[in-house]
Amino acid sequence: MSKYGFVGLGLIGGSLARALKNHDESNVIVAYNRSPEPLEQAVSDGVVDIALHEIGEGLSDCDVIFLCLPVVTNAQALSTLSPYVGDKTIVTDVSSVKCSIMKAADEAGLREHFVGGHPMAGSERTGYIASSKDLYRNAYYIITPFEEGDPKAEVLKKLSEDIGAIPIVMDAEKHDRIVAGVSHIPHLAAAALVELVKNNDYSDGLMKVVAAGGFKDITRVASSSPAMWKEICESNDVNISAFLGDLIDRLSEIRKNVSEGNGEYIADLFDDAGTYRNSFNTLSAGPIKDSHKFSVDISDEPGAIASVATILAVSGINIKNIGIQHNREYIGGDMTVGFWDGESRAKAAEILKNKGYILHGV
Repeated sequence: MSKYGFVGLGLIGGSLARALKNHDESNVIVAYNRSPEPLEQAVSDGVVDIALHEIGEGLSDCDVIFLCLPVVTNAQALSTLSPYVGDKTIVTDVSSVKCSIMKAADEAGLREHFVGGHPMAGSERTGYIASSKDLYRNAYYIITPFEEGDPKAEVLKKLSEDIGAIPIVMDAEKHDRIVAGVSHIPHLAAAALVELVKNNDYSDGLMKVVAAGGFKDITRVASSSPAMWKEICESNDVNISAFLGDLIDRLSEIRKNVSEGNGEYIADLFDDAGTYRNSFNTLSAGPIKDSHKFSVDISDEPGAIASVATILAVSGINIKNIGIQHNREYIGGDMTVGFWDGESRAKAAEILKNKGYILHGV
């Protein structure tokens, strides 16, 4: 049994608390949240054992305290938390920018207690209501200690493994550059693509009407928290700006070749990008959470959806969600099935193919 403290109980904090409680029901979860409603719900759910109304003595005997607020707010909370940190307490965070929070921890006198953390999982949905004990399954959990070999990092590694995540230890500077490229820039690009359609749409909104399938999927993360992304961009501005410059240069080159009708350039672009993308490790979740889904062609008749669900249930596969798409990107049916992880998705695809179903997006 361990005692874990949480400052902030949104999607990330709530999911961590759920995962730790699911791993060991004897774990004691103590939590503070500025808004009382999520805290009350977490107590009702049996996730939180002790609800706190302030950052104070109630956190002093915790084994690990998680700061689960936006990155700038986390840094500010460190000075408030500092007087209440026990001698053996580890303080960590979940921020997607590490250099700024670690500097703040040092300035708050918590260097001996602090180790940076970033569970690289999330959702376009926000708040405790969207939290899940499975959010971190197969997700990378980045750990950034002040010094190599810090025993606090080993504690966090074991904890991340307990909740099904994959720990990676690295320095804060490397982390911030990596996430700028693989997470921060894609989120900004998704937002820019949505704005592109919005600003070029017709008065009857026809572009929005047909913007489904692939476009809707690749821009899914544009629905993420505006307040969170404001703070991320303020905290990792140098790395983000550098990658934006590279992206702009690349898009300018693509534009030039498209304007000149250089088809070979475009073919080589997709060939090179496709080869590299296909080399990605698909067994682990990255910073942009994979929705682990595919589409199934089904006949328009009673029981068609239930048949698919029954086949998967009998095989012991847990379906996360099922959706019906009213517009069809592919020729044939429009049922989308989502799963909790890539392993379940792959197994389900094999089973349904063997049953004669035609799948898309696998």
